[in-house]
Formats: sequence, structure tokens, C-alpha cells
Amino acid sequence: MSELLAFDQVTAGYGDAVVLDRMSFSLEAGKSLAILGRNGVGKTTLLETLMGHTRVMSGSIRWNGQDITRMPSHRRARSGLGWVPQEREVFPSLTVEENLTVVATPGPWNLKRVYELFPRLQERRSNYGNQLSGGEQQMLAIGRALMTNPKLLLLDEPMEGLAPIIVEELALVVKLLCESEGLASVVVEQHPVLTLSMTHHAIVLERGQVVHAGHSQALAEDTHLLHGLLGVGQRPQPSRPSMDAPAGYTLLPQGA
Repeated sequence: MSELLAFDQVTAGYGDAVVLDRMSFSLEAGKSLAILGRNGVGKTTLLETLMGHTRVMSGSIRWNGQDITRMPSHRRARSGLGWVPQEREVFPSLTVEENLTVVATPGPWNLKRVYELFPRLQERRSNYGNQLSGGEQQMLAIGRALMTNPKLLLLDEPMEGLAPIIVEELALVVKLLCESEGLASVVVEQHPVLTLSMTHHAIVLERGQVVHAGHSQALAEDTHLLHGLLGVGQRPQPSRPSMDAPAGYTLLPQGA
């Protein structure tokens, strides 16, 4: 596998405030990465930095073999970074279908394939963005990112505030997108056990630095280490999603 993304000693933040401190990690094409850590350690800032929304003070960011450290945000999006923000940010005055088509770029992901992935969006295609439930808005945010035909999907706390059944369905969709479609992903999420079940690799942040890096399955199985890094076990964790595809969720082959 070739390197798709790499942070090399990146120090970044907002104004003069440093949030990421000499951070380094890499991700191969077609792989998924969990970004874990307690609140306030820099998880969202990492994604914001990748999208060009922070001030990079030192270090470099490589994307698909190109240094994008100083590249404007809109060019990063066009180069294949698909962004699903924590706030979802669907357009409230546009219909579901308009939300999807307004960002569409040529490629295998089109309206038909997004509707096949999320049949509920097809049912609600004429509803406005502010008429959707939280789960439907998250489906729309993911579908909208797919319509840009990305090489890497960035998800910032995609399960926040959702019902458990929707959490399990979306977790399975993210996992299948990587395994069946070869779409790389970076997932920031507050539920470590669930996130580790969705991804190949994981890094744990503390004070803006990587304090652990390894395979997701190995970290999930090492309960002592997981507890030491994240305090897992102090509160209930969502169940691991079933490997059976949820009803209505089907990934079509490209070009179908």
C-alpha cells in the first residue's frame, strides 16, 4: 500500500495558541484511522488542520505525495478530502437532493449510489435540511461528502447525539465503505470501543501529541492499556456493530 496522508512534525493551532505539538503519523491508501483521546487534546484540530482551517507553525502535511501545508482549503477538498464536520452543516434551505447535487463532482459516487446507500434520503429527497432528524442529517452529511468523490473521508464525531440503532447502522456503513469501496477514512469519535471496531489503525492523542499508535484490534483487546490511555470502563460503551448489513443499507458496485 502507498502512503496517502502524512503529518511530519506538525505544530499547529489558532493564532498564537499551539494545539498540535510536533505531531507525526501516516495513513496508507484504502485504510482507516481512529483518532482517540480525551476531550480537548486536539482531535478536531487535527482534522481542521488537515482541511487548512488552522495556522501551521512548523512541519509539513503530505497528501497523495504532494506537500499541501500551505494549500488553500478549497483546493484540498478538490484534491480528494471529503469532510463530514461535527456540526453536520447541512444547508437548511435546500432540499436533500439539492444538498447532494450542489457539491457533486464527476466520479463513481452519484445521486443513485448515495440513495442506494441511504434509502431514507431518497424517501426524504424533497424535504429541506432543517426538516430532517439528527440521524437523517448525518446520513446527508456523509452522502454529501461522497458526492465529492473523495479519496479520504474525514468524520468528526459522526455518532454524536444519535440513537443507538442509528449509531450501529452508520458505523457499519463507514466500515463497509473502506472494506468494499477502498475508501480511506479518518474517524474522530468519543466512543473508543465502537471506533476501534470500525478502523484498521488508531492513534491516541494527549496534549496535542501522539502517545500511542498501533492496530485498532490490538488496542481494543488490551483493556488495561485502553483504560490507562482513555479511561474506558468508567462509562458504558456502545455495542460493537453487527457484521450483518442493516436493512436497507446496500453498497452497489461502482458504475451500477
